[in-house]
Amino acid sequence: MAVEMDRERFEELVADALDEIPDKLWRMMRNVAIVVEDESPPGGPELLGLYEGVALTNRGWDYGGVLPDKITIFRNPILRICETDEDVVEEVAVTVVHEIAHHFGIDDEHLHELGWG
Repeated sequence: MAVEMDRERFEELVADALDEIPDKLWRMMRNVAIVVEDESPPGGPELLGLYEGVALTNRGWDYGGVLPDKITIFRNPILRICETDEDVVEEVAVTVVHEIAHHFGIDDEHLHELGWG
């Protein structure tokens, strides 16, 4: 059964997950916005999170003058797969780490190897 949680509480959980990111990594993050949306884009698979942008590992000398990268955490898909508030806390943390890893150029295959499926 899906967990019910208002947007404000969910955004607090995302903020809490971001607070757990080590300062050294925060200082390395460049030109990225992190947002919460209720639903993942229609017409595709139901996503928990999405990274859109140019990973740090792919940015060259000519990178500049572009819109910020965007990490989106999707509230309702996460709530639908969780059974308890504790599950939501854990899934939000995993999803935030997963999408930030993409910002650093780590692909899904490597994330699965590291246990961050």
